[in-house]
Amino acid sequence: QGQVINGGKAMSKSLGNGVDLGQQLAAHGVDAIRLTMVFASPPEDDIDWADVKPEAMVKFLGRAYRLAADAAAAGAPPAGAAAGDGDLDLRRVTHHTIEEVTRLVEVYRLNVAVARLMELVTAARRTIDTGPGAGDPAVREAAEVLSTLLSLFAPYTAEECWELLGREASVAKA
Repeated sequence: QGQVINGGKAMSKSLGNGVDLGQQLAAHGVDAIRLTMVFASPPEDDIDWADVKPEAMVKFLGRAYRLAADAAAAGAPPAGAAAGDGDLDLRRVTHHTIEEVTRLVEVYRLNVAVARLMELVTAARRTIDTGPGAGDPAVREAAEVLSTLLSLFAPYTAEECWELLGREASVAKA
């Protein structure tokens, strides 16, 4: 198992190269720090804290939240909408993401699984911005899938997204 280092050296009080975790959590939030750690490298590799940017994960979590907010604002799909309705390209990406993230988590490639979630957010955003819009049933499906899969890595943000989407039970039960 790898370790978190700073500036190429193991963190140490005597070297004065430690990172104040409380300060990092206060500045970026626990979900962003957790995602930063997971996304930085595979678990068996060292992570050099000097090279990681929690700000990037804050931005990603904001994009995920906005996706859920946009889907929620557009409302639930019409009562007569079939499960297969909506943008077909986004539905393919969504279902491919489910399969990929499931496989990647099973083999502990968590950094790649997070990258797949980022790709899903980008695809959904593209559908909203240049396609049928946030009211498309495929966007709603992507937002719900994203919330469920994101709960493995960023449970607090995922729970907020799940609630925005009008789901009552915890995302952890989904």
